[in-house]
Amino acid sequence: MIIFPAIDIIDGKPVRLFKGDFSTAEQVADNALETAKGFEEVGAEWIHMVDLDGSLQKKRVNAETFISVAKNTSLKVELGGGIRTLEDIQFYAENGISRVILGSVALKNPELVKEAVREFGELIAVGIDAKGGFVATEGWTEGSDAHFIDLAKQMEAIGVRTIIYTDISKDGTLSGPNIQQLTQLNNAVSCDITASGGVTDIDDIKALRDNKLYGAICGKSIYKGTLSLKEAIEVCR
Repeated sequence: MIIFPAIDIIDGKPVRLFKGDFSTAEQVADNALETAKGFEEVGAEWIHMVDLDGSLQKKRVNAETFISVAKNTSLKVELGGGIRTLEDIQFYAENGISRVILGSVALKNPELVKEAVREFGELIAVGIDAKGGFVATEGWTEGSDAHFIDLAKQMEAIGVRTIIYTDISKDGTLSGPNIQQLTQLNNAVSCDITASGGVTDIDDIKALRDNKLYGAICGKSIYKGTLSLKEAIEVCR
């Protein structure tokens, strides 16, 4: 299982949110690049980054920060937030980003996802974020009547290979991931499933690993010290 240490960005600074609420933004480090280099030093191969400003403004906002990490570390950068067009994807592909996450557009414009997969292949991942099992969009500010399993099956059918699943009620809470929903999703589709939200400690990592998840995103647990990134990487090798 791949461990993805996470850096979410607002105004160029690394922050964490509680249950996706922007009013709870807490700066967790001074500098994204230095933080990423710290992850690299303990053995991380990937990093999960999110343009939170981009999520709200529906456009690229903090691109320089992400490109700097891609160019100045050996980390493969998985990036989401504000990526709404084929031009956005092309821009990041040309600037060293290893995986681009499409979120709101997966629900609102599946044809764009289909075009993106056709053009960019496995560079494309889809982020499915849900409250009570139903998909939320636009930086989690809008709900929908789409069930997360149904959207995942639709994405699988159009060729998406990687899905990042977030139970919003768990995100930033240090209360443990939603193993039940993640296992349900992993069994429902053939896509690689990455768990996002709620990871607290090494027991959570082992549980996700034992349930054969593809990846686990770890943010607040690393910054608060409840999880050793190095240990997490080692138990998943």
